[in-house]
Amino acid sequence: MERRRKVLFLIESLGGGGAEKVLSTLVEHIDKERFDVTVCPITDVGAYSTVIKKFVKVEPILPAYPEKGGFFARTMWRLKHRLVHKWLPSGLVYRFWIPKGNDVEVAFVEGLTTKLLSKSSGKAKKIAWVHTDLCNNHWTASLYGSDEAESKVYHAYNQVVGVSKIASESVNRLFGEDLRTVTIYNPIDAAAIKKKAVMSDQNIPPKKEGFIRICSAGRLVSQKGFDRLLRIVKRLTDEGRKIELWLLGNGELRPEFEKYVADNNLSDIVTLWGFKGNPYAYMAQCDLFVCSSVAEGYSTAVTEALILGLPVITTHCSGMEELLGVDGEYGVITDNSEDALYDGILALLDSRNGISELASKARKRSDYFSISNLVKPVENILDR
Repeated sequence: MERRRKVLFLIESLGGGGAEKVLSTLVEHIDKERFDVTVCPITDVGAYSTVIKKFVKVEPILPAYPEKGGFFARTMWRLKHRLVHKWLPSGLVYRFWIPKGNDVEVAFVEGLTTKLLSKSSGKAKKIAWVHTDLCNNHWTASLYGSDEAESKVYHAYNQVVGVSKIASESVNRLFGEDLRTVTIYNPIDAAAIKKKAVMSDQNIPPKKEGFIRICSAGRLVSQKGFDRLLRIVKRLTDEGRKIELWLLGNGELRPEFEKYVADNNLSDIVTLWGFKGNPYAYMAQCDLFVCSSVAEGYSTAVTEALILGLPVITTHCSGMEELLGVDGEYGVITDNSEDALYDGILALLDSRNGISELASKARKRSDYFSISNLVKPVENILDR
């Protein structure tokens, strides 16, 4: 029997974000007879930690923070955390703590993981994954100090993978056209999503008669633009539109959003559900999915909405034309501004058949997302 190819995926954590969900899907469905996979989270924390451990080896650099540990355990954890994130040079972090002996090493999210794996001096093939449009969302800039330093890191890799054409193009524009970039779309398990969507959840309330239920999903961070979505919902509500909004996900801005909802008397209109292990049962009970993001790479949430046949309206950002079509064959793409998104949602609400027609388009697009088709390109790049 041919030796399995040893593959390492390095990631910051296994939290509730899109990249972590994609990695969870990937390691579940990757061909285990061809690949011996290890996932190395910098910190072993997050909603997908338990899931991923069912399918592959997990070798974290840091365990979860010892909340119930003694003073010494907590102090040692903080010390190692600072060594990894701030004090030690990347080369020493790689040498001391990152698993060795792999044929392929993958930095699965741009940022610290990319910086660390660039210090690998072995024969392993090095691949850097980019999940966003770095030209419009260059959140990694502060980590490197300059584009030149970040460019040097990316040039240490054999291959750079962008999750959309715009994500791939942004890497070349910022760091050099000579980089070997390729676009590979995120693998999504459509069959599993549809199966989970029909599972009952007693926490889901019935729809209010005559109301349109809007939903969105993602980490509650500034990049997702949920602040402007909340303002749009208030504006539409003040104008007499019968709508409600469900937000699925957790994040640092949740207290701010909760305050906005309370201050603007939106408690009967807006529900912040937090992270849900099965968000699809909630999404399936909605009428319209809105993506309000300032920047994306290739939106997992929009992909999942399409799989569920949920009508989609989104701001224009990376990956949306690939998901919804250049001319909006499968959904509505607005300019990336609060007013443009408001106008787009208002037009749908005021159109007699706008939402139902959009649902029909989404159902047509749903057929595209086959897990076997989407995992093959990833396996091919790991096998070269």
